[in-house]
Amino acid sequence: MAESGEEAFPDGIDAGHAKPLGGLRAHASPLAFIILGGFVATAMTGALGGAPAPVTSISAPAALLEVKLARPLRSGLFFETHIRVIARQNLAKPVIGIDATLWRDLTINSQIPAAANESFEDGQYRFEYPPLKAGDTLDIKIDGQTNPPLVGRITGSITLLDGQVLLSSTRVSVPVLP
Repeated sequence: MAESGEEAFPDGIDAGHAKPLGGLRAHASPLAFIILGGFVATAMTGALGGAPAPVTSISAPAALLEVKLARPLRSGLFFETHIRVIARQNLAKPVIGIDATLWRDLTINSQIPAAANESFEDGQYRFEYPPLKAGDTLDIKIDGQTNPPLVGRITGSITLLDGQVLLSSTRVSVPVLP
């Protein structure tokens, strides 16, 4: 029971705990705002994802190959890859080759337009499309998702072939964040 003039507090709590705080203890720590500001500034740079995907262009005598792939990826993220081929000369059998290492622990949901023929050769998924005349453009959109075990970096090449003849190739390296 509390003595006269004294309020009753639970065990372990005394009147000092009920006094209003003063000074810096009365407010949030400035360190918390500095840390939060650091996270926000880092996120705004695009280093954690969300920045516009860069476009890589490879110019060859037979065709221009453009690859637009989001970087970095995050675990569980849905993403798009765009591949554009602009033929500078007739291509009888345009084939896009994607190294298997680029699709490690990824789920590919769709590819539009669908390839006329699909195969796996020389460590690449190969997608054959109808012939292109000089000046024609082939736009391919690939939708995918990263699987949870994928963290680190995926690397490989995306190539353009005419049948079995290599026309151009680009090396791609994509960081994957948790």
